[in-house]
Amino acid sequence: MSEVLAPPVVGSGQPAPRVGFVSLGCPKALTDSELILTQLSAEGYQTSKTFEGADLVIVNTCGFIDDAVKESLDTIGEALAENGKVIVTGCLGAKQGQGGENLVRQMHPSVLAVTGPHATQEVMDSVHKYLPKPHDPFIDLVPNAFGEAGIKLTPRHYAYLKISEGCNHRCTFCIIPSMRGDLVSRPIGDVLKEAKALFEGGVKELLVISQDTSAYGVDVKYRTGFWDGKPVKTRMLELVQALSELAEPHGAWVRLHYVYPYPSVDEILPLMASGRVLPYLDVPFQHSHPDVLRRMKRPASGEKNLERIQRWREICPELVIRSTFIAGFPGETEEEFQHLLDFVREAQIDRAGCFAYSPVEGAAANELEGMLPAEVREERRARFMAVAEEVSTQRLQRRVGATMQVLVDSAPALGRKGGVGRSYADAPEIDGVVRLLPPEKISKTLKVGEFTRARIVATEGHDLVALPI
Repeated sequence: MSEVLAPPVVGSGQPAPRVGFVSLGCPKALTDSELILTQLSAEGYQTSKTFEGADLVIVNTCGFIDDAVKESLDTIGEALAENGKVIVTGCLGAKQGQGGENLVRQMHPSVLAVTGPHATQEVMDSVHKYLPKPHDPFIDLVPNAFGEAGIKLTPRHYAYLKISEGCNHRCTFCIIPSMRGDLVSRPIGDVLKEAKALFEGGVKELLVISQDTSAYGVDVKYRTGFWDGKPVKTRMLELVQALSELAEPHGAWVRLHYVYPYPSVDEILPLMASGRVLPYLDVPFQHSHPDVLRRMKRPASGEKNLERIQRWREICPELVIRSTFIAGFPGETEEEFQHLLDFVREAQIDRAGCFAYSPVEGAAANELEGMLPAEVREERRARFMAVAEEVSTQRLQRRVGATMQVLVDSAPALGRKGGVGRSYADAPEIDGVVRLLPPEKISKTLKVGEFTRARIVATEGHDLVALPI
């Protein structure tokens, strides 16, 4: 995801310094960008839509896979060519190049400063050094912000809520802990304060994110925090309960992402069955065969995942499961890959994505025996996606004839010609959508950020087609 961002800022008479901003990478990086933009706006800076019109440029980078590294380095080069004054932050900023030197500094030695991820203060210190604060930076209200939640880069009707940083796992294919550090849970009072501000600001869908949502509070031994004058444990169950209570008066959705399949997740399913939180789980299984999971050093007992899924669906029949998988991991045999295909069919994974294994510099998996040829990895990814689409399509067919609540994302001309929305089964940008037909009633209109009831009339690939009612 790449976008030059420019939330408007009110000046104080004199033209305010302008900062160009580019955010690359995942939702965790997006929330880092939101924090920096909020601080910039609070201190009186304006942001620019173009490199050329800015006094300096900040690039929030991604360094997870090779393509992301290339995109980040290319974007830094473009910013240097067009502007010349560039501050780099994000995951790539923490990555080492040859000889142990900073990779960004090696490739682009003329950048003004380089920081790693979640480094708002370090970024602001660099901004202050090269672009002093405006003369009158005291702004009582940050325009377009959600109160204490600050500026959001998503559409106003949904927002990401990051509950922790880093990860305690050491999966052999992943270098995120080396870039973002071990798990650090945000104080539960701070998380709930931000959620409250977002709901009061009009957010209708809150997407809870982290590297490992199920592990929230492990690092602080689930210590008791305080919210609204009451004690509350720093733990996923209590957090989800509190979020559902905050969402209820606003009729808003709470969606959970990056949920590892620990036994403790069972406690969340009754909340989903009762409608207090969306019956949707984003679970990064990555594989199904015990030997592959062992080589990956994945947490939790992978061989019990089928049992867990079955138990979850017994508690909450409407549950939708999305997941990601890796095909062609080093040493993966055809038998192990077939085990994965059988798992997807038997587990009935509603939404599945798959990556062909890609060596990432610094990942322990690079040292494993049995690296497969690139064409074999790609061929397995394609076979996986064919099976995943078959399963997904079959499960979508069950929706035809049902009436569902749909959150409207797009509705030109008040939806008179139709629109696009999402059901509880569809997270933004990663799942399918609900294509809304023109309403039969002339009086029926659609509005972005509001819910509508719609009858499902057909499927189109991973999407549903529905008639607003």
